[in-house]
Amino acid sequence: MAVANSMNADLIARDRSVVWHPYASMTAAAPVFPVVSARGVRLCLADGRELIDGMASWWCAIHGYNHSVLNTAMQRQLQDMAHVMFGGLTHEPAVALAEELVRLTPAGLETVFFADSGSVSIEVAMKMAIQYQAARGRDGRQRFLTIRRGYHGDTFGAMSVCDPVTGMHTLFNQVLPQQLFAPAPAVAFDADWDETDTDELEALLERHTDEVAAIILEPVLQGAGGMRFYHPEYLRRARELCDRHGVLLIADEIATGFGRSGRLFACEHAGISPDILCLGKALTGGTMTLAATLTTRAVAEAICSGEPGVFMHGPTFMANPLACAVALASIKLLLSCNWKRRVAALEAQMRRELEPCRDLPGVNDVRVLGAVGVVELVDPVDMNTVPQAFVDRGVWVRPFGRLVYIMPPYVIEPNDLSQVTRAIYEVVELHVKQ
Repeated sequence: MAVANSMNADLIARDRSVVWHPYASMTAAAPVFPVVSARGVRLCLADGRELIDGMASWWCAIHGYNHSVLNTAMQRQLQDMAHVMFGGLTHEPAVALAEELVRLTPAGLETVFFADSGSVSIEVAMKMAIQYQAARGRDGRQRFLTIRRGYHGDTFGAMSVCDPVTGMHTLFNQVLPQQLFAPAPAVAFDADWDETDTDELEALLERHTDEVAAIILEPVLQGAGGMRFYHPEYLRRARELCDRHGVLLIADEIATGFGRSGRLFACEHAGISPDILCLGKALTGGTMTLAATLTTRAVAEAICSGEPGVFMHGPTFMANPLACAVALASIKLLLSCNWKRRVAALEAQMRRELEPCRDLPGVNDVRVLGAVGVVELVDPVDMNTVPQAFVDRGVWVRPFGRLVYIMPPYVIEPNDLSQVTRAIYEVVELHVKQ
């Protein structure tokens, strides 16, 4: 144990010397916990401890870690090629994956553009919308209308449609494109619909129709902007507004795709199809980075009919064969494992076991949808102490801001999930400012 602790301390020291972590300081670094292996829903730390993962590595590892089916898919693909450029070349993993995505996603989405990450897929979607409007002779339509409390990524285009006040990118507001923001939907997912909830969205679109290329939003479930669940009728109304004004609808399902909300895609809660759909995160089951932007044949043909006659984007690692092969394996694995029943069971258990947190001092709300559970606090958590408190209880939960949330792998067992929810109650009870 002494040797393990020494190696652990050495790795942490080396990390702090040269590695910059996401949303972290290099001069006042928060605690980090070295991982040496992962299997199922457990992360094995360098000091020998095991943690039950409540985060699925930021929504991705829906099948857990080190899954034999996914490992085999990557090993087989490695025997042929790990990568080949996609400009002027093609390959079976990409074509087969595109065919499967077209088959599974909402009706009308018939073309697939592969990208490297979720943020890049948002950039692709925004460029598609601008090129589409230009090809239709509407050069002035270069802005985007969205809703507050949204999060769409950390690249510049994506940052511009994140909430400019409560989001993570206020420092860059003066250099970002200035977009249009309607109030966040007020009606909760399971509340009675209020006809006035989309009034501001409609008013903004009517005032700025000649400027707006597309409405972009996260359907039903807003992620890192606040972990909020809103009424599906809002999404239906947004679809109607887009159709009425000749504006495209971009659905950001990077976080919600592949079952996380209780439907395979969150758009299904509202029974609508977007003009452009962005996917990522769970696309490869948490094994490799890959994203996709799907659109309709009409949008694709319009873009290609205008100048310069092609879509102007091309990531170097676009349609990486290794990532495409494991993505296809992950999707097939998901569809074969009765994921609906699993997600419904997770939702029921999290509702039952997180609800007692509502009575704790410092808790503002508790909400659950699909395989997402949220305890919203009154004040932000202390990131120098709270992650350690979870590790001490044998679980991995990574809060942000005022949110203590989980989105566990779908394969987590009830006893393991109970350990996670129990830890949330205990940590909130002991560490939240009263």
